[in-house]
Amino acid sequence: MSSRHEICLECKKNSYNYEWCKPCNSKHFQNDFNNWTSGNDKIDKLIQDAQLNANNLNKVIEWIPYDRFKDVKQIGKGGFGTIHYARWIDGFIEAWDIENQQWKRWGEVEVALKKFDNFVNFNDVLNEMEIHLKTHDEFVSIRFYGITQDPKTHSYMMVLDYAKDGNLREYLKINFNNINWKQKLNNLFRLSYRLMNIHELDIVHQDFHPGNILSSDFRDSIQISDFGLSKLIGVNPNNPEKKNIFGVLPYIAPEVLSGDEEYTKAADVYSYGIIAYEMVTGFPPYPDIPHDKDLAIKICNGLRPKIPFHIPKLITRMIMRCWNARVTHRPTFEELKDELLEYYRDYDNYLEYGRYKDSEIVIQIKKAEEFSANQESTNTTTTTTPLNYQTHPQAIYTSRLLNYSKLPNPKNEENFERELEELTESMSLNEENFERELEELTESMSLENNNKGNMNLS
Repeated sequence: MSSRHEICLECKKNSYNYEWCKPCNSKHFQNDFNNWTSGNDKIDKLIQDAQLNANNLNKVIEWIPYDRFKDVKQIGKGGFGTIHYARWIDGFIEAWDIENQQWKRWGEVEVALKKFDNFVNFNDVLNEMEIHLKTHDEFVSIRFYGITQDPKTHSYMMVLDYAKDGNLREYLKINFNNINWKQKLNNLFRLSYRLMNIHELDIVHQDFHPGNILSSDFRDSIQISDFGLSKLIGVNPNNPEKKNIFGVLPYIAPEVLSGDEEYTKAADVYSYGIIAYEMVTGFPPYPDIPHDKDLAIKICNGLRPKIPFHIPKLITRMIMRCWNARVTHRPTFEELKDELLEYYRDYDNYLEYGRYKDSEIVIQIKKAEEFSANQESTNTTTTTTPLNYQTHPQAIYTSRLLNYSKLPNPKNEENFERELEELTESMSLNEENFERELEELTESMSLENNNKGNMNLS
């Protein structure tokens, strides 16, 4: 593709980025509006508005006839629909071909078709499409190419980028023992950054769990999907349906379960805390018990997954802050992003250049790795792999309706505050020790320089 900020070869006046002249391309899209229809006015308007307002090719969605897909096969099922694999014969639009007066296309690409169940309200389907479009950025949510329709069931389907590595839950099951701490920190940072971007749009996800975190390569990127329950903050405040609680029980904040509060940005942070626990331990939350009202009561009363003692204390503290029952004490995603970026940079610099050996995160990770290595060398009869956990038949990790009545008001377990305070104090002590050591070093260097100066004078 061409470089940025060139003059459009078609209109000779508009500057474009990477072969994308918005005024010219808007006209090309508009000229084609009469040549296609989805059969639904609202979907037609969604597509047309996106095409007229697209500032680059990543913002374009299309109506894609179903016969442009081949090798269609179901590969997954969620709480509200099914996911199909397919090959899109034409591929997505790249730029306008001035010579041939048609769109230049990428060519055949692998895609995922998200088909909604018949019981799903059409307005909810439209809401998911609109929210996905708002968050649609190649670095935030999975790419949204367009909309198609199953000719047999007449169900509308979202056409999305195909994530080769699948979702985070399946990835962890297969790959956890090969994931090092650099990748864990990178994934934790990237995920917090994605959610920060979504929250900056005043959107709350409301159904955040590992099944909705996708990637083509988890070592390099991470994206968020499934915005079916997502809402723009402040939209439809009088909607009586908003009291319904959908989701995956272990990831839902206690104040939402109890009906104490509406779903807020802080509830997404709680979900992130549970996901972060899973990313650093390999264990899904509460795999060995039924995900029923009894578990919901326990969560409201402060039950949380047990974090192994060898997990770096900085990470343990971060996770505990996220799932604090006191909503106002949870961090924001901006705070989490800044904290995790610092940890990642320190550890990456240590690995690459041997720097930051005295960084607390580096010291703690080295201890965690030593513990894991000792476990592997001493455990000859049993394995420490978390992949051997047993999943209870009533441990359900897909979204569903969860309207439990008369749940207790959320609170932390008795020892939670003390444990968090001790972690915070130990972090402060380490920081104080570091500052003191730095001050002592500076003073000794200053004395040494003074002595040298005195010697020179004499």
